[in-house]
Amino acid sequence: MKTALLSGLTASLIATVSYASDRLPTIPPDQYTAEQKKAAEEFLATRKVSVFGPFEPLMHSPQVMTQARAMGDYLRYNSAIGNTLSELAILITAREWTQDFEWYVHYPIALKAGIKASVADAIADGIRPTGMSEDEEIVYDFSIELHKNKRVSDRTFQRADKRFGKKGVVDLTGINAYYALLAMQMNMAQYQIPKDSKKLTRFPE
Repeated sequence: MKTALLSGLTASLIATVSYASDRLPTIPPDQYTAEQKKAAEEFLATRKVSVFGPFEPLMHSPQVMTQARAMGDYLRYNSAIGNTLSELAILITAREWTQDFEWYVHYPIALKAGIKASVADAIADGIRPTGMSEDEEIVYDFSIELHKNKRVSDRTFQRADKRFGKKGVVDLTGINAYYALLAMQMNMAQYQIPKDSKKLTRFPE
């Protein structure tokens, strides 16, 4: 039930609006190649919504889009750590990559899934949130170390392994990696958000 709710919320957020950039403009469906048509049909059959968001620039390489979508089908909705903690990891990834569209879509989804607004807002500000649950602390530390240090300390790994098991550790790493992939693609494409939406603060590089 929660997975269906989150999927529906995603669809309502993106609706039929396109936020494409000049770099990799959204391809009109009537201009799809045979490969793109097949990828779009598989996307619709699986996600119950037309190609949207980060998958629009990815449609310029439909094989990559399809493989990315398939990985996301599992990591987004069926990972071993559950939807709530998955959304926390997605917010952390969006913040670390300063990916506005990823944040724009997933912030309300994370709140709906049970992440406190104060926790999400602290992540947006680039500070460690207070008031996290033990599970949230494990996911936060694990994800932050991956993004900032490019590795995970023994202590952090052991906490995650004890709580989520080997499968959970692999899935948590996969969620961070998957949404980093989408963030990289959208940052490269300069994918836009609605004009009246608030962008993440740009931290000094």
